[in-house]
Amino acid sequence: MSTTISNERPPVDQVLVDIADYVLQYKIDSEKALKTAFYCFIDTLGCGFEALTYPACTKLLGPVVPGTIVPNGAKVPGTNYALDPVQAAFNIGAIIRWLDFNDTWLAAEWGHPSDNLGGILAVADWISRTAIAKGEAPLKAKIVLEAMVMAHEIQGVLALENSFNKVGLDHVLLVKVASTAVVGKLLGLTKEELINAISLAFVDGQSLRTYRHAPNTGSRKSWAAGDATSRAVRLALMARTGEMGYPSVLTAPVWGFYDVSFKGQAFKFQRPYGSYVMENILFKISFPAEFHAQTAAEAAMTLHTRLKEAGRTPEDIADIKIRTHEAAIRIIDKKGPLNNPADRDHCIQYMIAVPLIFGRLTAEDYELGVASDPRIDTLRAKMHTEEDPQFTKDYHDPEKRAISNALTVTFKDGTSLPEVVVEYPIGHPRRREEGIPKLIEKYKQNLARIFPAKQQAAILEATISYDRFIQTDIQQIVDLMVKP
Repeated sequence: MSTTISNERPPVDQVLVDIADYVLQYKIDSEKALKTAFYCFIDTLGCGFEALTYPACTKLLGPVVPGTIVPNGAKVPGTNYALDPVQAAFNIGAIIRWLDFNDTWLAAEWGHPSDNLGGILAVADWISRTAIAKGEAPLKAKIVLEAMVMAHEIQGVLALENSFNKVGLDHVLLVKVASTAVVGKLLGLTKEELINAISLAFVDGQSLRTYRHAPNTGSRKSWAAGDATSRAVRLALMARTGEMGYPSVLTAPVWGFYDVSFKGQAFKFQRPYGSYVMENILFKISFPAEFHAQTAAEAAMTLHTRLKEAGRTPEDIADIKIRTHEAAIRIIDKKGPLNNPADRDHCIQYMIAVPLIFGRLTAEDYELGVASDPRIDTLRAKMHTEEDPQFTKDYHDPEKRAISNALTVTFKDGTSLPEVVVEYPIGHPRRREEGIPKLIEKYKQNLARIFPAKQQAAILEATISYDRFIQTDIQQIVDLMVKP
């Protein structure tokens, strides 16, 4: 018995239409969103500058073929590379994400929406340099901020009700989709071309989360977003040539994304696209650590001080109870050996032990020089986690979006310190007033890592004022950040 399958071209999936309409029609008029995007821009590039001090990162950078010269190529901040926009997007995206220190969005799916800046900045810089070569006007930096708001919104709204990690897919899928959409707009795609490009992003094979979880945690998690945003640029450029798309890429029976990769479930949406995500983004300010552990590290820093005040040392500790939320247990609760820095910065016990012992948690603390200290594993073995249902509820509450952790230290003599509870990390919107000055200080420290003093001053003059920044040509900003 045979079944005839209709070959009538189906209507375009509404999810694709909604993304294209948002990108092409929505006007970003939220000053709060644009100013947050400005802080996000400087913080994100600052994270990249720190990453450039790590050879494991820099070995992946540059052109595919050494010595390649690209006319009007996009420049990679912090380096002297000028590359085609696809490879430049990979370079910028890789340095941004390398140390797990850029922004975060937590919902049914989590991720780091500033990963999209890899594609946005590479394409905007390339467009501007090409325009100047033709005697045309380049793009202003404000265009980049508007693109960032939209990329954050697409990635974040898709993440609100849809858990890709629960079906084994990595959140960089959302980076690819969001980057494709906003880069397509920068490239001047029509609505039809833009829909084609977004469909190509969904029809791609998607990254598994294998490299984020024990026992396979590894460095791909540090360049996966660069790979995704560069792929987005490639797909948008293909769509610009007239390459066709696939209208029912999500809903096609058997062969569509929902049936193949999402257990037959359609996407759910909590809210329409606007500027909500950027306005509520979480910054990593104090610690280069997986975000579900940010408040745990903050609590550990408090306990480090209290230990000293009580005349105690980590060696006196018999037990540490970690009261946390479900997502933290699922992602970063680890026992046993930790094999590399990527493994350590996704282990809540490690990210508590280091502050308790040393009173700090830096990117360098994930390297072997610190990790080989036997006191760390000794403390890890004394920790146990338990889910607090209220913490989990507050984590998912759209009015709270708390990331709560609580630590209780009990000593070998049976006494204990009062529990330390931190619900909102310093990078949370509820602590913006407290956080932004520290974010700026973090940016200044990262500039100082790779630029000489005179160049640092020039970069700061151009990027520390929002009003000046938005009026500056984007390639001028990038030129100031080229490594001498």
